[in-house]
Amino acid sequence: MPKLSVRHALLATLASISLLTTGCSAAATATAPAAADVPSTSAPTPETGPSRQLAVAGAPEGRPTAAARSGKDGQARKSPLKVASYDRSKRRAVISTEGIGTSPQKPAEKAPAVGDIIASGPAPGAPDGLLAKVTDVAGKTSRGTEVATEPATLGALLGDDTARGTVPVDPAAVDVEPLVEGVKVSWAKKGNVHVGPQGAKVPLGSLRIDVGASVPLPVTEGAPVAGAASVAGHVQLSPEVEFSYDGSSVLSPDSAFLGLSGRWTSGWELKGKLTAGNKPVRIPFAKLHADPVIQVGPVPVVVNLDLTVYVQVAADGSVSVEVAQDLEGGFRVGGGYTKAEGWKPVSTSDMTGTPVRAKVTAAGKVKAALGAEASIGLYGAVGVTADLAPYLRGEAAASATPGSVVGSWKLYGGVDLSGWLQLQLSVFGTPVFQHRIPLGTLNREWPLASGEAALA
Repeated sequence: MPKLSVRHALLATLASISLLTTGCSAAATATAPAAADVPSTSAPTPETGPSRQLAVAGAPEGRPTAAARSGKDGQARKSPLKVASYDRSKRRAVISTEGIGTSPQKPAEKAPAVGDIIASGPAPGAPDGLLAKVTDVAGKTSRGTEVATEPATLGALLGDDTARGTVPVDPAAVDVEPLVEGVKVSWAKKGNVHVGPQGAKVPLGSLRIDVGASVPLPVTEGAPVAGAASVAGHVQLSPEVEFSYDGSSVLSPDSAFLGLSGRWTSGWELKGKLTAGNKPVRIPFAKLHADPVIQVGPVPVVVNLDLTVYVQVAADGSVSVEVAQDLEGGFRVGGGYTKAEGWKPVSTSDMTGTPVRAKVTAAGKVKAALGAEASIGLYGAVGVTADLAPYLRGEAAASATPGSVVGSWKLYGGVDLSGWLQLQLSVFGTPVFQHRIPLGTLNREWPLASGEAALA
């Protein structure tokens, strides 16, 4: 057997073991190098031969499919095979060759065989895409060949190839579910295509969510935060998926990265009176979901994105506040792997804010955030979760003098970023880890305004 076939057999074996193993201790929480900073080690060696440098780009229309044949060199290639259906509970798929033409120059596509690894974009029964290894061929059906499968890994499919790139998420492909009344959605893309009341003002590639009506805070008895307070505003995002893989070493990848980055802008206003508690109250106002497919050479990689945009408020004492703020900046969250250090979290943000107006009366503290919970995974397996929360924080202190109460107040802008790496990042073909790895809380804060006044 040629050495290259032995190597790929070992890769496939290790991939199967890694998905069933729960060992390996959790890695530390230090920041990993950026995907672009991971050194490439894809030089040809006598053992493996030359590695392919694969392009990373948006996938073409339709349901792209790739397959790695068990009986050849194991390299992934584009395939006309399609996943006609998939039963997740039984892990059985029907693979169709319907509509595939033949000619002397293009022989008929062979039916799937035991040992083949198939990667597919979203398909019936597999809305998150499918990455699976054929373990048994049950036979022909009216729709194609029925096969039994088990989970596979990108490491087993990509082998010793390398890839690195960033792909924007098409805002038109994002599904938005409003959770409160008054939510409006806008986006714009190339070709002068836009949607929503703010469509003409939204930059290309951006998605904007407006809360047209105020989001009321709880006023029920015993609520952690109560009062006649409300939040209104908008959030605008231009998310991008970062992906890299370096499989030039034997048995497991040298490095890998999966992350979400992009630009964030928001403009919002908090107004009213908040009382007691100091327990944060979170009010989600929209859920977003997308399954962008990125093409890594011949392989369609299905990325699953979920975001929940929310308002969160906490107060201590009885505080009247009237604050409006514009925020803008970039963010980047994800997980990076190197063979020497295992998986490490990545979390950065460079947001800054400017207040439109600011006023606090009465003694106490208040903190209000307009943020987003995000998760990013591959083929339905969540790999990274993150909570990005730009906020405003105010505090007021009172001092009594005969006949009056005089107080001072201060306002701060800031951003909190936290989250986790998940076990499912082993889909790359890397060793698994036993526990979730925290991103580590990132906090940046800056002063906005201050003053003195008679307090109510």
